[in-house]
Amino acid sequence: MNETRDSKDTVRLPVLISLILGACIGSGIFALPQNVANVASPGAAMIGWAITGVGMLCIAFVFQSLAQRKPHLDSGVYSYVRAGLGDFVGFASGWGYWLASIIAQVGYATLFFSSLSYFAPVFDGRNLLLNALCVSVMNWVIFAVLARGIHQAAVMNLITTVAKLLPIAAFLILVIFLGFNTQIFTADFWGDALTFGDNGDEGASLSTQVKGMMLFTVWAFIGVEGASAYSRRAKTRRDVSLATLLGFLAVFVLLLLVSFLSYGVASREELAGMGDNSLAEVLKIVVGPWGGGLISAGLCISVLGAYVSWQMLCAEPITMMAQDGLLPKKLGHVNPSGAPVAAQLLSAIVIQLFIVVFFAAESAYTTMVQLATSLYLIPYLFGALYLVFLSTRGRGLQHPEAGRSINLDGPEVDTRTNRLHLAISVVAFFYSVWLFYAADPKYVLLGMVLVIPGMITYVITQRKAGRRVLNYFEWFIATVVTVAAVVALVLLTQGTIDLS
Repeated sequence: MNETRDSKDTVRLPVLISLILGACIGSGIFALPQNVANVASPGAAMIGWAITGVGMLCIAFVFQSLAQRKPHLDSGVYSYVRAGLGDFVGFASGWGYWLASIIAQVGYATLFFSSLSYFAPVFDGRNLLLNALCVSVMNWVIFAVLARGIHQAAVMNLITTVAKLLPIAAFLILVIFLGFNTQIFTADFWGDALTFGDNGDEGASLSTQVKGMMLFTVWAFIGVEGASAYSRRAKTRRDVSLATLLGFLAVFVLLLLVSFLSYGVASREELAGMGDNSLAEVLKIVVGPWGGGLISAGLCISVLGAYVSWQMLCAEPITMMAQDGLLPKKLGHVNPSGAPVAAQLLSAIVIQLFIVVFFAAESAYTTMVQLATSLYLIPYLFGALYLVFLSTRGRGLQHPEAGRSINLDGPEVDTRTNRLHLAISVVAFFYSVWLFYAADPKYVLLGMVLVIPGMITYVITQRKAGRRVLNYFEWFIATVVTVAAVVALVLLTQGTIDLS
C-alpha cells in the first residue's frame, strides 16, 4: 500500500522534509551555544548529545516504523495512538498535540517580534500591548495565507526554511575556517575548572552536567514527527518514513555542529553569559558586528518559518479527529483549495485567546515552551507504546468502539524486523517516560487543565452519535486527567503555580 497520489493537495518529499526542518529549527538552535554551555562542558555535552541522539532517533524511527507497518493509518501521530489505545486516548493525544502547537505558535510569534528589536528597538518587550497587537495581526495574516490552500502554505514554508538555513550555514563555514580554536575547545573539556562562581554549575559532576544538558534538548527536536502528521497528504507512504529519517539526521547534525563549534570560539564561561541569540554573539566574535546582524536576521526568518510550519501542522489533528467522528463533523471541512479552513479558523481563534492570556500574565517565552513540550510528550509516549504492542502481540489494545478500519493489518513483518521494532520502541518508550518525569510538574498539571475542554467536547460528540463514551480503561485515564486538572486549579487559586 505505497500508493501514489496526484491530487492537488499532494505534499511531496522535499516539502515533508522542509516541514520537519521548519518545525525543529526554530529559535532553539540560535540559543544553543548559551544553553549548552550553561549546564555542560564539551565532554559532558558530547555524552549528553549521544544519549539524546539515540533517544530521539528511536522516537523518529517509531513513527517511521508505524508509517510502514500501518500504511492505512493516514492521520499521523494521533491515528497511531488511537489504533493502539482506543478512541479516547487517541483523542486526548491529538487534542494535546493541537494545543501544544497552539501554544508554540504564541511563543514563536512573541519571539519573532522580540528578535526584531535588534533592528527596531520599539519591539524590545517594554511595550507589551504593542507586541500583543503585532502577534495578533501576524496570527490572522498567516491564517489568511493558509486558508488559500496547502500549496501556498507549503511553498511559503519551503522558502522560509531555505532562507533561515543560509545564515546557519554561513555561521558553520565562517567558524570552521576563521574562528575555531582547538586550545579553547579543550581548555576545560570535562568541566573541572571552577569558573562559574555563584551563578552557575560550579563543581557540577559529570552526570549532573549530562542530565542538565539533556533536559533542554527535547524542545530542539519537537516536530520530528511533522511528516507523519501530513501522511494522508503525502505522495507516497515511503516519503513519510524517508522524510522522518532524513529530517531527523539533518537537524541532529546541525545541532551538533553549532554546539561544538561554539566551544572553540569562546570559553564556556563566556558562552554561558550570552543572551538568547547567543549564535549571533559567537559569530560577532569571529567576524565582527555584521556577523551579529546576519544571525539576528536569520533568527527572525527562522522563527517566522517555524510559525508557518506549526500553523500548518496544528490544524491537522482537529481535521483528522472531526473526519473520524471524534469531534463535530463541521471541523473537518476542507475547502476547494485543499485547506482545512474550519480547523484553521478554530486554531486561529484559540491562538488569539492564548495571546490575551499569556500577555495578561506577562508569561515568558520559556513558560510557553515548557508548557507546549509537556503536551507534546503524550503522543510520543503512547506512539512508542503502540509499536511495543505491535511487535509483541501484533495489535493494539482491544477497543471495538474505535472501529475495524483502524485495526486493519498492514504488510507482513518478518521476525527480524519485529525484534528490531521492539528494541526501538522499548528505548523510545522509556526515554519518553524519563522525559515526562524530568518535566516540571507545574506544566504537566497545567497541561491536564487544557485537556478538560476537549474531554467535554468528546463526550458530547460521542453521546450525540449514540456511541459508548468510555470503556473501563478509558475511564481510568479520564479520571487521572480530571484529578490532575483539579489539583492544578486548586494550586492556581492558591497562587502556588502560575503562568509567569
